[in-house]
Amino acid sequence: MIASQHLPFQWPPPVSSKPCLTGYSTSEKHCPAVWVYCRTLAALLNGSSAAPPDLATLLIVFDHESPTVLTPLSSGLLYCRFYSPVRVNATIMKDTQLQSLEKELQGSDEDLTIFGDSELAESFDEDILATMGYKQELERRYSSLQIFSIAFSIMGLLPSIAATLPLSLPAGPVGMVWGWFIACGFIFVVGLAISDLASSLPTSGGLYWWTHYFAPEKFRRPLSFLVGYSNAIGLIGGTCSVDYGFALMLLSIPSIVSDGKWTASAPVVYGVFTGCVIAHAVVATFASKYMNKIQMAVIVGNVTMAIATIVALPIGKSRSAKGLNSASYVFTHQENHTAWPAGWAFMLAWLSPIWTIGGIDSCVHMSEEAKNASKAVPRGILGSISGCWFLGFITVCVIALSMDPNVEALIRSPLGQPMAQIYYDALGKSGAVGFMVFMACLQYCMGLSLLVAASRQSWAFSRDGGLPFSSFFRVLGTRIHYRSQPIRTVWGCAFSAMILGLICLVNTTAAKALFSLGPSGNAVAWAIPIFSRIVWGKHKFKPGSFYTGELYSRPIAIVALLYLIFEISLCMFPLRGPSPPPKLMNYTVAVNGTVWGSCLLYYFLSARKWFTGPKTTWNKEAQHPQE
Repeated sequence: MIASQHLPFQWPPPVSSKPCLTGYSTSEKHCPAVWVYCRTLAALLNGSSAAPPDLATLLIVFDHESPTVLTPLSSGLLYCRFYSPVRVNATIMKDTQLQSLEKELQGSDEDLTIFGDSELAESFDEDILATMGYKQELERRYSSLQIFSIAFSIMGLLPSIAATLPLSLPAGPVGMVWGWFIACGFIFVVGLAISDLASSLPTSGGLYWWTHYFAPEKFRRPLSFLVGYSNAIGLIGGTCSVDYGFALMLLSIPSIVSDGKWTASAPVVYGVFTGCVIAHAVVATFASKYMNKIQMAVIVGNVTMAIATIVALPIGKSRSAKGLNSASYVFTHQENHTAWPAGWAFMLAWLSPIWTIGGIDSCVHMSEEAKNASKAVPRGILGSISGCWFLGFITVCVIALSMDPNVEALIRSPLGQPMAQIYYDALGKSGAVGFMVFMACLQYCMGLSLLVAASRQSWAFSRDGGLPFSSFFRVLGTRIHYRSQPIRTVWGCAFSAMILGLICLVNTTAAKALFSLGPSGNAVAWAIPIFSRIVWGKHKFKPGSFYTGELYSRPIAIVALLYLIFEISLCMFPLRGPSPPPKLMNYTVAVNGTVWGSCLLYYFLSARKWFTGPKTTWNKEAQHPQE
């Protein structure tokens, strides 16, 4: 049955100058969505002379208790969304309820067309963003595959495994192989929980926005403030660790050429690190419109590098005097080169996959540049985790098969990089140089992608007034090379990374804190919105295009939350053993503790007076001045 009824809401819609409507069902939220577009009704509501002057609202009541409440839409068309018990697209026209509705509308001379949800979702990106209080400012140019490529290029797989090998080697092959597989399983659960949120509320602010939305009035502002800063330090810390790893990889090449006779000093490492950060900022500024294409090239490079290593290492090592290790060595041999018990040394080996797959929220921060964001972002998150999980597992198995069984010698390699030593032993000097050059290039691209994601999160946070000098950092560029790009936050994040990277001048152990700084900061930023949703916001949560289901969503979120609490604790432990001297201390607890403590102190002393959480911008044309 079809009925018209007046509903109270603002008209004309504030999002657009054209009167138009969209509908969102309030029931059967777990069913596939179907969009119905009625051109005749759209024409009436958009000012046709046939429309009565007061016909500004409409309620379509679909047979059994599926009322669809209409709200403003900016596309200039009328779309009615309701839910069907059948699958969208392939079986859509077999739904007798839909056929009945179509016949009734057509019988009343209405021109009706029915589409599957995926066919129209892209046109609703701006409208979904508008329902969250924001007008579209960034250009949407990233497809689902390109969003996936950002996360996958940040993870970097083989370069990340190489950079974090010193974290997993102390537990021997068992720590490398099974530590990778088990930790990735838990990270995938975290990815599912974040994907539920990212599909429901796709915004670049993501984590702190969700926290503010789900948390109660008493806690929402301080918690979202803490999440915003923790996420920022996590992404900037991740940029530091990636670029520090790049510096070590690049400088291992002259060490290989000199057969280990030359090693880089700490100031030289920091100099290369600084040059890398500046180069990232320059590329992110002047090549921003090509970033989506760069990400696609990086996917090809990462997969090619992993396959080449999987093939070349066993062939090269089998021809050497020592030959390959046995399968029992790869899957059952455990060592402990720390002062911790063997079980805890195995847990510390999890830091390698934790760091490698620590950039899953980068997809979230690209939400306002993604086409069909409510689907593209979850696909990017889960696709990148899955790819790293299984391809990474094969890679670490091959590394364990091909490496020198003298683990302590690998850890203390004169080349300064255990992976460089493994290549050197299996492929000789020229082969090792070739692989390390290619790997350094991929590591550079990882840092570039991470800086882009960090700049988007910082821009979104400054848009809501969360950062110092927010009015400066929220400005977007207008020049042709970087139009509608947050250039100021790109350089702000780069400068912050260079300051934070000074820790590598202390010693190599202190520098390793960079590899747990990012994951611990991000883990706090991931855990708080998940907690807020399952404890305070279960009645406010409305699923998006991706949803793990009413039965599984909450248990998944609980498991993810428990794991993240464990991960935060793990990142704080000294790597070599208890009661370390200052030079062997894990500085993560000091740096992150300072950031979290300073953030809360800053909030209660000052920011609570002016920080109100996410700010609406759709009705403020001059909210964000441009250069």
